[in-house]
Amino acid sequence: MTEKHFTDYRLSEEILRALNGLGFGTPTEVQAKVIPVALERQDLVVKSQTGSGKTAAYGIPLCELVDWNENKPQALILTPTRELALQVNEDLSNIGRFKRIKATPLFGRHPFHIQKAELKQRTHMVVGTPGRVLDHIERGTLPLERMAYLVIDEADEMLNMGFIEQVQSIIQALPRNRVTMLFSATFPEDVEQLAREYMEDPVQIEIQASGLTTATIEHALIQVTEADKLSLLQDVLMVENPDSCIIFCRTQEHVDKLFNAMSDLDYPCDRIHGGMEQEERFEVMNAFRRGKFRYLIATDVAARGIDITNITHVINYDIPLEKESYVHRTGRTGRAGMAGKAITLVTPRDAHRLADIEAYIGFAIPKVNAPSAEDIERHREDFEQKLKHKPEPKKDKREQLNKEIMKLNFNGGKKKKLRAVDFVGTIAKLDGVTADDIGIITILDFVTDVEILNGKGPLVLDMMQNTTVKGKLLKVRKGKR
Repeated sequence: MTEKHFTDYRLSEEILRALNGLGFGTPTEVQAKVIPVALERQDLVVKSQTGSGKTAAYGIPLCELVDWNENKPQALILTPTRELALQVNEDLSNIGRFKRIKATPLFGRHPFHIQKAELKQRTHMVVGTPGRVLDHIERGTLPLERMAYLVIDEADEMLNMGFIEQVQSIIQALPRNRVTMLFSATFPEDVEQLAREYMEDPVQIEIQASGLTTATIEHALIQVTEADKLSLLQDVLMVENPDSCIIFCRTQEHVDKLFNAMSDLDYPCDRIHGGMEQEERFEVMNAFRRGKFRYLIATDVAARGIDITNITHVINYDIPLEKESYVHRTGRTGRAGMAGKAITLVTPRDAHRLADIEAYIGFAIPKVNAPSAEDIERHREDFEQKLKHKPEPKKDKREQLNKEIMKLNFNGGKKKKLRAVDFVGTIAKLDGVTADDIGIITILDFVTDVEILNGKGPLVLDMMQNTTVKGKLLKVRKGKR
């Protein structure tokens, strides 16, 4: 079969340019199958593993299909967690960067009034968790009349977390004449029922993997008593010596306890769980994404919304309570075609859960012996050397794209009767600048943010110090990205 390229699809120059800047080479299997169908505006039901590239599979056609001139949201993407909503929102913003696509995230524990103000701006897409999206719909702050596309992402997890009634209420509030795309790693009865009830003759796409897990992951389990878990974990980490590893625990208390123990042993680690403040969780995830520490200790809340391609190991310190969680946890490694390793520590009390997981994934997880004293000694020096050196900072796929973009902050907005067209008209007339160099414009009551593309930010910043907008000389400074 001939290898596909993004240029084979009816994609605009702006989208292709962003994909190139993001380092997208050839489409993954799910992208190659989904993009042409989505571009034809057909309903889709997609069974695909986490890490297969499905956000771009729906994100690319959505960015292509939405009309930039339309002020009201045209696409709604529902996700089960705040982390995933922010990740998807960022991915959509990057794919649609040069088309000036504005995506707005909506999730709980974030000020409602700020989101309401965002939605009053031109917004092409909304990415959100069911509870907060429904809240905006019920309060009339999320206009639905132009909604033409609905994506239900991680549908199985959404229903597993008890969002089924909220998802149904949202669907029933949307225009009937729309395209619906449903993505799920697994297909329990609730998900199939959702597809049957709310979709029009959807195209079915299934991306085959080895059982329910990707073929790039090597699975192993080690039997241990509860009392010996920490000691075994130290031995496993010494022998495996991972560059980037997520260690999953069952509860917040277990995460905190293991984090404290590993910190006392000077492991470069941090933790994430649902009991932490949202901002702290985001900071931890961003630091892990950049490679500032090697070991992330997490509850299942972190199994969603982590899009990091080079996690080498996942260790189930506690076996998951839900069999589906095994798929989602282990799917954090072996992403984007890279090899990964999933090691599960199993106590005698875990036998029943292990049997459920193995029946679910369709194979027996290979049992391996705990590392021997000889193994440990053989690897000790390499491990201790790596521990002494700070991890290499990871290159973010968005880094190059964002390097060429500068956000400028002007001290004037709606209260000064300023509109996007006023900023475009002024900036596009500057020497060496065109309308193609202007990105997303966000106008609030008293301030306006304008993204300047193509590395032209410093030039525009300098010239706008003495250039008026609609007859007004505004203060302008480099804004935070």
